[in-house]
Amino acid sequence: MNLKLMKQADRARRENRLADAHRDLVEALALCRQAGAHRELVQALKALGQIERDLGRGDAARPLYEEAVAICRDEGDPLTLAHTVRHLGDIHQDAGRVELAEPCYDEALALYRSNDQTAPLDLANAIRPLAILKDDAGEVATAKRLWKEARDLYAAADVQEGFAESSERLARLSG
Repeated sequence: MNLKLMKQADRARRENRLADAHRDLVEALALCRQAGAHRELVQALKALGQIERDLGRGDAARPLYEEAVAICRDEGDPLTLAHTVRHLGDIHQDAGRVELAEPCYDEALALYRSNDQTAPLDLANAIRPLAILKDDAGEVATAKRLWKEARDLYAAADVQEGFAESSERLARLSG
């Protein structure tokens, strides 16, 4: 039942029916908790956290992602943990909590880099926010290195938007 609700919520989100998605995910969370379905619970927490972010409620998303991170640590799935920690970092960065965002990005990158199953796009998407953070902090040399790596990974993944953004930012830093 909870997988059906999560699929309904995903469809509702794609159709921009965020209230419907929110309702379905709250119900899915309760069912996952009752069943002790940890992997599904992580999915539901992250999905509800994303809905909260879509609604501009980063403060409501934060505890959902923090709980998902804690469960991922217990479950021992490094790629899911990396993805979840990166999104927690994004929430911190969006709220101006750079001192909390950076360790999240560092952890996500370490997890991705140590796993040979990491997709280039996942690694690029983890590098990008850290590059922005370093650029904003005036750490030009580090930002340039990160943007170059992200650009190369976006090229390998054939993601033109990411490649273009990385190239533009790299040119601005080099100019």
